[in-house]
Amino acid sequence: MIADQVPDWLRPPPEGWTADHLDELPPGAPRMEMIDGALIMMSPQTSFHSQVVRRLANALEDTAPTSLGVETEMGIKLGERQRPEPDIVVFHVPEEGSRRTFYLPDEVILVVEVVSRESEVRDRDTKRVRYAEAGIQHYWLVEKEDERPVVHTLELDKATGSYVATQIARTRLKLDVPFAMDIDLTTLVRHRPTG
Repeated sequence: MIADQVPDWLRPPPEGWTADHLDELPPGAPRMEMIDGALIMMSPQTSFHSQVVRRLANALEDTAPTSLGVETEMGIKLGERQRPEPDIVVFHVPEEGSRRTFYLPDEVILVVEVVSRESEVRDRDTKRVRYAEAGIQHYWLVEKEDERPVVHTLELDKATGSYVATQIARTRLKLDVPFAMDIDLTTLVRHRPTG
């Protein structure tokens, strides 16, 4: 029976999964995030995704003020049953740091998701709504267009509680918020990977 093949740690507790359960997963468990109380296993990254995440995170770290930190693949605990793991998170550096497994929404100023085929709906719709509800001021979506990254920047409109588009950048990302930056997007992918 298939149920007998499911490892014990993957069986939900009687009250259902909570964001804190992610810290209790065994060391060999695959990377997961939680959206609406459901555990979502992270798919393998493509070369495009990996390059864009690494180089964009480095560019953000190079331009961010020292009061801000930049990390990749770090969860944000949005609520009891919400703990997405964005590709890049920019946050106010907390006093206690290196032992953390997630950040809280009031610490986060920017979330970046590099959209992949399996995450399209979550990144473009579900996470967009959840991050806005949590009050995260800036949300970027990086889409692949002709094998090149295109950055869609969105900012939280406090009057409506939802994100509004502020820019679509194809070659250069020049912004004053959430901090001053000028990033050459053509350097994010060194070769033209497929996938």
